[in-house]
Amino acid sequence: MSDLRDLYQQVIMDHKKNPRNFREITDANHMAHGNNPLCGDALVVYVKLNGEIIEDVSFQGSGCAISVASASLMTETLKGKTLEEAQTLYDNVHRALTGEEEGGELAGKLEVLGGVKEFPARVKCATLSWHTVHAAVDNDHDISITTE
Repeated sequence: MSDLRDLYQQVIMDHKKNPRNFREITDANHMAHGNNPLCGDALVVYVKLNGEIIEDVSFQGSGCAISVASASLMTETLKGKTLEEAQTLYDNVHRALTGEEEGGELAGKLEVLGGVKEFPARVKCATLSWHTVHAAVDNDHDISITTE
C-alpha cells in the first residue's frame, strides 16, 4: 500500500510541476472561474465545444498540488469526450471524492485522486476544477464559482 501511495504522490507532483493543457484557449466558447478561498486555489477553465463534443479543454491559474494536478488530469481526461461522458465522469469523481454515494469509480489516470477522500479538507481542492468545468459547459457566458 505504501508503494501505491508513493506512486500516487509522484503522479500528483508531476502534474503540479508540469500541468497538462495549462493555457488559454483563445477561441473557447465556454469558460468559468473557480475559487477555493480556504486553500487559495484560483483557476479559469476554458472549453471549446463542437456540438456535443469537448474539442478542447484547458485551464490557467494557481493552487495547491492537488488542485493543479486534478485540473491537469481533468483536462487530459475530458478532451474528446461527449457532454454525456463528461457528466458521467463528473458524477463519478464527485461521488468517489466525497464518499456521498456508492458507485463513484475512478479509472485510469483519475484513480490517483481517490486518496483525497481520506483528507476531507482537501476534497474541495481536488473537485474545484471539476465544478468549474461543469459550470462552464452549463452556461453560455463566463461564470464564477466558489467552493467554501
